Amino acid sequence: MKALRFEGDKLCLAEVPIPRREGEALVRMAVAGICATDIEIARGYAGFRGTLGHEFVGVVEESPDKSQTGRRVVGEINVGCGRCDLCRGNDPRHCPDRTAIGIRGRDGAFAEYLSLPPRNLLIVPDGVSDRQAVFTEPLAAALAILEQVEINSSHRVAVIGDGKLGQLISRAIARTGCDLTLIGKHDDKLELAARAGVKTVKLDAAGIDPATRFDFAVEASGSAGGLGLALDVIRPRGTIILKSTFRGEIGLDTSKIVVNEIGVIGSRCGRFETALRLLESGEVDVEPLIASEYELARGVEAMAEARGSLKVLLTN
Repeated sequence: MKALRFEGDKLCLAEVPIPRREGEALVRMAVAGICATDIEIARGYAGFRGTLGHEFVGVVEESPDKSQTGRRVVGEINVGCGRCDLCRGNDPRHCPDRTAIGIRGRDGAFAEYLSLPPRNLLIVPDGVSDRQAVFTEPLAAALAILEQVEINSSHRVAVIGDGKLGQLISRAIARTGCDLTLIGKHDDKLELAARAGVKTVKLDAAGIDPATRFDFAVEASGSAGGLGLALDVIRPRGTIILKSTFRGEIGLDTSKIVVNEIGVIGSRCGRFETALRLLESGEVDVEPLIASEYELARGVEAMAEARGSLKVLLTN
């Protein structure tokens, strides 16, 4: 089968065996989404080697769970050991021995087929299209913030970054009724958020009003400067939620965190069930976030376009 792989020094389309793991389902890929993490992995982030991709929707070709065969599915990206306390509690997201498709120890979704345990697969409702379903994983990641902190209509919240993830986070958090502001650099992306009813501020030479302070700041800029901006806009004893993953290190003066008693929370994967319900109900409209589609055979070209773009899809 064809697969888009990162081999440590180059990104390439390769012919590889169809993946078959004992006790796992074989899923034929329909659509996969390129995210910022995929781009950073191709720059050396996380030290991953293999087939990229973790956002997908596909059709089950074979499964030990016969009820899944022939069904459209999305898949939880973390595959736990099944034995530790976290896995037994149905939360393998931090299993110490986990693999993660296209990120850690397991080939991903930029291919014609993917192997995952049946327990990782969720059936896509009939009313959700492939183009919508492929957003399940990143929307779940956006919703994870609301698992970690309580945000309500009394709070002022800043989302820093107007790219793919920042757009989804804004749409997810806006449902709480909070006073939400998306801070970004790109006129077209800020306009897109504004059309969805999100208040926006452009980060330019004037910067952010020094009098403006937020209870929560979600850093989703994908850049090293995002955390510094979050520290500038958060109120004393406010909370910063970190979403960006990228290659490289951040130089950070921690004195603001200490003096202003700022809470800092890392945030990664969320639950797929809630994301699928929101997609099915239409409460979160993801279609405007799609920039373009490429066939898998043009995957290298698609990855190049995805830098700085909204969502680029790969199709089989």
